[in-house]
Amino acid sequence: MTALAPAAGSRRVLADIIARPSTRARAFAMDATLVLAGVAVVALLAKVSFYIGPVPITGQTLGVILVGAALGARRGAASLTSYMLLGLAGLPIFAGPVAGPAYVLSPSFGFIVGFIPAAFVAGWFAQRAWDRRPVLAFVGFVAASIIPFLVGVPYMALILANVVGSDVSFASIMGAGVLPFIVPGLIKAAFAALLVPAAWMLVRSLDRRARD
Repeated sequence: MTALAPAAGSRRVLADIIARPSTRARAFAMDATLVLAGVAVVALLAKVSFYIGPVPITGQTLGVILVGAALGARRGAASLTSYMLLGLAGLPIFAGPVAGPAYVLSPSFGFIVGFIPAAFVAGWFAQRAWDRRPVLAFVGFVAASIIPFLVGVPYMALILANVVGSDVSFASIMGAGVLPFIVPGLIKAAFAALLVPAAWMLVRSLDRRARD
């Protein structure tokens, strides 16, 4: 078991079923591959956007939930940490066109930071098999989806008040950074809560066929 493997007593996640390395060296290489694959998934989904009325929806948070659930708490958090660092290094992998060190002054950077514990929480629930039943998965994924707002909203207020120089009020922050994203967030959590259990059903089916 590597440093990024699930903690003792936790159930396996999808990545543990699909990837079964036989040695420590291969386990380390597999962990690194899974972490980078998670970065790629979030980066690709971050570029997907559509509108429900006037509210834009990106796939970024969906990617965070899926990566956390598929990789587990530690690997999921490591993947989103890598995502943040690579974006700050200049790779254009965030939702918008801007990347690089200056992105820390963006009002939305706090949400990027919040993705790290969000992926950990999604993975934590997955390691306890909540991701195998749609209702439990939805509850766990909604909980994970709330976390970026706990970090991102205060950060947004701080940047707007001290860097941008805007007048910041509770109503303006709620209107700009919270309320428009509640329904889209629930939709993405519901989609993930259908997709991940379906992936488990497929994995189990393939495993049974392999044994027969």
